[in-house]
Amino acid sequence: MSEDNKDYPTAVAAPDGDIVPLTLTMVGNLLAASRESPRKRMLQRLHKSHDATTHRMFNALQPGTYITPHRHLHPTKCETIMVISGSVLFVRFTEDGEIADHTLLQPGTETFGVDVAPHVYHTYVALKPDTLIFEVKDGPYAPATDKDIPAWAPAEGEEGAEAYMLDMLKGLAERAAAQADAAKAQDKGADEQ
Repeated sequence: MSEDNKDYPTAVAAPDGDIVPLTLTMVGNLLAASRESPRKRMLQRLHKSHDATTHRMFNALQPGTYITPHRHLHPTKCETIMVISGSVLFVRFTEDGEIADHTLLQPGTETFGVDVAPHVYHTYVALKPDTLIFEVKDGPYAPATDKDIPAWAPAEGEEGAEAYMLDMLKGLAERAAAQADAAKAQDKGADEQ
């Protein structure tokens, strides 16, 4: 889906002005728009042009939104994600699509964001309603080259995208359960000594 599809807008244009107050009203309206969006998310651009060398934006996310696993390699673009409210599970993949690791990102905790190198395949999953993140990444934006989408992951809107996301979440839940069981076994072994 194009970032500027008029049937289902995916982004709010950057406000005018040399100084733009970042307000609770701005992000409240964005969160409301994300609840209404078929994609279950909405961007508030702060950069004035797709040609800008640095892109800054709020991204309002609702649980169930699918962000296609991707990286920013051609051309190389670094990306920083900070969680303002809600909760995000950041997932890093290997080159062949296996989950390499995952990180829980929440405001007010030790880990509230990530800085991602261009070669890293990743996605993130909103875990709570009205999750709000702030993103910064290198520009410019060109739809054809903005994201490198691997063959092993369906693109947003493709058949199988929802099933892929559910399988990924199931795999993450199984991984977490196995880690919890291992921790319990280790604690039990320590108690018996």
